[in-house]
Amino acid sequence: MLSVIIPAYNEERTLAAVVERVLRLPEAPEVIVVSDGSTDGTNDIIRRLQREYGITGIICPRNGGKGAAIAAGLRHATQPYTVIQDADLEYYPEEFTTLLRPVKAGKAQVVFGSRNLGNPAALKNHFHYIRFWLGGKGITLFANLLFLTHLTDEATCYKLFPTELLRRMNLQCRGFDFCPEVTAKALRMGYRIHEVPIRYNPRSLSEGKKIRAWHGFQALFVLLKYRVLPLNTTAPTKNRAAQPVAVNEPAPDKAIAGPESSRAESPGSESPGPESSGPADRAVVSRDDHNALAALI
Repeated sequence: MLSVIIPAYNEERTLAAVVERVLRLPEAPEVIVVSDGSTDGTNDIIRRLQREYGITGIICPRNGGKGAAIAAGLRHATQPYTVIQDADLEYYPEEFTTLLRPVKAGKAQVVFGSRNLGNPAALKNHFHYIRFWLGGKGITLFANLLFLTHLTDEATCYKLFPTELLRRMNLQCRGFDFCPEVTAKALRMGYRIHEVPIRYNPRSLSEGKKIRAWHGFQALFVLLKYRVLPLNTTAPTKNRAAQPVAVNEPAPDKAIAGPESSRAESPGSESPGPESSGPADRAVVSRDDHNALAALI
C-alpha cells in the first residue's frame, strides 16, 4: 500500500544502505529512486539496485531540485499512499510502520513523522546545529498561526499522503519548498494532519547536509503564499496507475523505471488508491517519456 520516493543528489555514500533498509520492511513498499542530476556514483548505484532488487529508478540529466525529483518519481507511484525518504541516513525507514498505523486504523489520511513530540522516543533526538532546530520551530509556529493548527514539526521529511492527493495538489515546487507547499495545500484542502513520533539522526554540513538558512525564509514565503492565494488544484479523480517502464542497460542520463508488476495493496488500507490497470508492458523508455521527465527539471 506504500510507494517510497527517494530523491538523491550525489548520495553515493548512503543511497544503497537506505534502499536496502526500505526493501527489508515488512510492508514491502514500492521503491522509486530519483537521481537529480547526480555527478558521482549515484546513477551507477541506482542501475545496480534496479538489476538486483527490481526497484524503479529515474535518472534525470540535470539537477532540478528536490521538488522536481519528487514530481518525477510521483509519476511512477502506483500504491495508494506515498512517503518521501531522504537518501541519507538521517531518518529511519523502520518508522514507516509507525506512520502507517493511524492510516490502517482509519484515524488519518495525512501523517507527519514528528521529531519533536514530547515522548521518550522523540526526546532521544538530537541536533548538531541549534540554528536548524530553531529554524524548524519557527517555521512550525508560523504554519500554526497561518492555518490555526497544532503541528510540532512542519519541516520533517516524513510526510505520508494519499498518492492521489499529491497529484491533485498540482505541485509547483522545485527544491526544498516541497515541504511547505504540501503542508499548506493539505491544510487548505481541509485535511487534518496527524503526527506520530519518529527518531532522527541529523548529519553535519561536512557530511553532506544540503539545507541552508535561506531555505527557511523560502519556507515562510511559500506557507504565506499558499495561505492567501487561490489554490490551483484538481478535482478528485480515479487516475490510471502510472505504468512502470524498464530497460536492461540504460545509457547515461536516461530515465529508467522498475519492474513490470506493481506490488499488491496490503490489507488494512482505509483509503483506496488509483484503479488497478493490470500488468504493465515491459518496454524501453520512449523518447516522449524521457522528454517529459527532463521537462520537470
